[in-house]
Amino acid sequence: MPAAVLPFRSAAAKRGATWSLLEIARAGHEPEPLGILLVDNESGELTLRLRQVGSDEPGDLTEGRESGFRNLEEQESDFLAALGPDLEAKAREAGGRALLASLEDSLSGFLRIGERQAIGYSGEARHIVDKLFDEHVDRDIRPFVTHLPLYALRAAATRFGDEFDPAQVAEPLSWMRTPAGLRPREGMFIAQVTGRSMEPLIPDGSYCIFRSPVVGSRQGKRLLIEQTGGQGADPASRYTVKRYTSRKTESEDGSWEHAAIRLEPLNPEFEAFELAPGDFRVIAEFVRVL
Repeated sequence: MPAAVLPFRSAAAKRGATWSLLEIARAGHEPEPLGILLVDNESGELTLRLRQVGSDEPGDLTEGRESGFRNLEEQESDFLAALGPDLEAKAREAGGRALLASLEDSLSGFLRIGERQAIGYSGEARHIVDKLFDEHVDRDIRPFVTHLPLYALRAAATRFGDEFDPAQVAEPLSWMRTPAGLRPREGMFIAQVTGRSMEPLIPDGSYCIFRSPVVGSRQGKRLLIEQTGGQGADPASRYTVKRYTSRKTESEDGSWEHAAIRLEPLNPEFEAFELAPGDFRVIAEFVRVL
């Protein structure tokens, strides 16, 4: 499945940078793209993304499936697995410009680096690096391996809520590449969260990663919740991310039931509120801001 590149919301390029394509060139193989290195013109900071290298065993669900490299020698695989952290450490010591110049002067054989390309961007450097990675390194979407589905909140509630109707399940708006270091799995998805109640953890308008179903105790977890009654009945405000706490009552026979569910914001400017047990559905657990 070819990757669909999401457009940036801001068209104004506020910063300048140069980027280079890193490739591996094994004997008997065509050069293969390995990753993107971008250096900000003003700060000299390096931002990179490399293909992850892992197991080549058939059916393996680790990051190795992202790399696409096959038949690597053990020494080559170990070298590539350590390359990203090594480059980042050297960039912190010497600066991104110096590292890039060093690579251009020294690389040959197994690793090659392309000519520098100028680019303008706004927002965070990692976003433009991910975009360049999709365009020049890895164009394919491997669902729940390299990419996660992006849903509107209403569609996510339909797809991932309890007892959903398969006939009502909408297709994702798009598939978005997962951040480096995250191991995707089925049940994870991305949705945009608006509002300031969970700041500073979740800035207004952030795209966030969630996972469903929520396993184990919900107490204290940050959950995506659909309010089906009370103040959440208005469709414009029925979806919320809050910290979940519950108050329980125990009967004489030792059984217990929820007396009230309390949803707590992180932003002190907003107040917590309670819902009756039948007035909401838990959709998923918050994982991180994308």
